[in-house]
Amino acid sequence: MKIICIGRNYAEHAKEMNSVIPTEPVFFLKPDTALIKDNNPFYYPDFSKEIHHEVELVLKINKPGKNIQTQFANKYYDEIGIGIDFTARDIQAECKKNGLPWEKAKAFDGAAPIGKFIDKKQFSDEKNINFHLKINGNNVQEGNTKDLLFSFDAIIAYISKYFTLRTGDLIYTGTPEGVGPVKIGDRLEAFIENQKLLDFEIK
Repeated sequence: MKIICIGRNYAEHAKEMNSVIPTEPVFFLKPDTALIKDNNPFYYPDFSKEIHHEVELVLKINKPGKNIQTQFANKYYDEIGIGIDFTARDIQAECKKNGLPWEKAKAFDGAAPIGKFIDKKQFSDEKNINFHLKINGNNVQEGNTKDLLFSFDAIIAYISKYFTLRTGDLIYTGTPEGVGPVKIGDRLEAFIENQKLLDFEIK
């Protein structure tokens, strides 16, 4: 299975990162070793001093597809979940400065905690889904799918031009503004609407 992450899919996040707002989806990959499941803890790696949280809604692909047309993309996922795209911001900055790829800043072990999934039929409007992240009980990120630059269906159609999607692939759909550092001892809780789907600690 693949973990496909969409970058800069919320305009305000692109602005806070001093990045250009994209005109087409930007994506990168993480290996399956990045996944943390079942609310297991995230162990702060010794190679970074600046790990940032990025909460994201996640789509789970339910059947294989290639060159999917946008109007049919909705048939390729049944569930929506929530996860964290952890980023070693100090390493990312160094890679950017030297014009190097970012994999070691984005795709390291444990960089993709994943929570439970919800049947998408529970949502009356997929273009108006609220989600948020709490750290130690305080809201640190809040997002709504109405602010997506590229919709779920547009993302799936675009990715499938380049990669065959397979059952079980995960698409992290982008993070809203408010990203920031985590530290050992923090407790992270992620919600879709008011339903908590992810709850783990930094160790």
